[in-house]
Amino acid sequence: MTTRPHEPDATGTGVTRLYGPDAAKDPHAIYERLRARYGAVAPVLVEGDVPAWLVLGYRENRRVLENPLQFGRDSRIWRDWREGRVAESSPLMQMVGWRPDCVSQDGEPHRRLRAAVTDNLLAVAGRGIRRHVTHFATKQIDAFADTGRADLVADFAEYLPMLVLTRVFGLAESEGRTLAESSAEVVRGGADALAHNEKIVGILAELALRKRLEPGADFATGLLAHHADLDEEEIVQLLRSVLITAHTTTSNLLARVLELVLTDPGRHSGLVSGELDITSVVEEAMWNSPPFAVLPGRFATSDLELGECPVREGDLLLLGLAAGNADPLIRPDTEASVAGNQSHLAFSAGPHECPGQNIGQGIIETAVHVLLHRLPGLRLAVPAEELTSTASTWESRLDGLPVEFDT
Repeated sequence: MTTRPHEPDATGTGVTRLYGPDAAKDPHAIYERLRARYGAVAPVLVEGDVPAWLVLGYRENRRVLENPLQFGRDSRIWRDWREGRVAESSPLMQMVGWRPDCVSQDGEPHRRLRAAVTDNLLAVAGRGIRRHVTHFATKQIDAFADTGRADLVADFAEYLPMLVLTRVFGLAESEGRTLAESSAEVVRGGADALAHNEKIVGILAELALRKRLEPGADFATGLLAHHADLDEEEIVQLLRSVLITAHTTTSNLLARVLELVLTDPGRHSGLVSGELDITSVVEEAMWNSPPFAVLPGRFATSDLELGECPVREGDLLLLGLAAGNADPLIRPDTEASVAGNQSHLAFSAGPHECPGQNIGQGIIETAVHVLLHRLPGLRLAVPAEELTSTASTWESRLDGLPVEFDT
């Protein structure tokens, strides 16, 4: 239980990697093997064989998320980065590197920047989010409605949230596909993550400049006018953080909700008839397939013990949200109903809890409603057991959801 993340484990086989071909196939099996061997906290390696602690226990995840004085978000205290073992060009830096946004900071700087985000998310949430979703969902469905077949990942869930966000942010709809693809690459990691991040930042910097000259009723204009008096870099980085996170989590969760609906005829018919509330299906997906399976990252601000592991100041901790949701100490029966139980970790917790979760749920619920009522006889085109997923360090995404329907 005291294995250091820098050292081989007791078997001599080396510390488990959270990336690569094996991890891409079945991350949940990896989490459970680690839990069986180490308990609530396990040593792992991420891209570049960089050491980290993966927090597997529900209570331990809560402790880290809710105690920023012990587990800070500012990666400038990260020992491996400070000592030069992680380069600025590393794909990891797109997910854990410091930026002047609310994700990367704690205390008063965090409160100031988060207020600008939450105030403007509340404003845009009242400006017809569901109307935007209905518009874009209908437009996407129109593109395949006459064919009788579709892939609800590639043809629907993968781009719909970003199309809605273009309207919310004040971006051109034509930029939605580029931004969605680049956001996915940033989260996936790999050699092209930095280039895709730069593409996103370039588009958002142009947006901020344009909105100074042509303000509108949108999220970008709201940040520019906010009393937090944000500078140019803060505005662009806040736009980046919200855009990538909101699209990635919502598109992933939408696909998982549709998977749940289409692999259970009773659930499907219940939604169509109105006997079942879509909110309960979304809650089930958030428990069993949170959009970020692993959340980056926190950094120990001093030497301490977590889950019987000796964590040193400057160590990187990764929040195992999927593993925490399945912790047998708080959820001994993962088949039991979770309807009405919102204590999952899918939206994080503590000061950095997702500020846009209601918007994301609104997008998903509206999208599912439109889809089910536009496509009569909607059904899977393949056996449920043939559906596959591919994981990166941070997420597990459904590869496809082929369906048929009546025309």
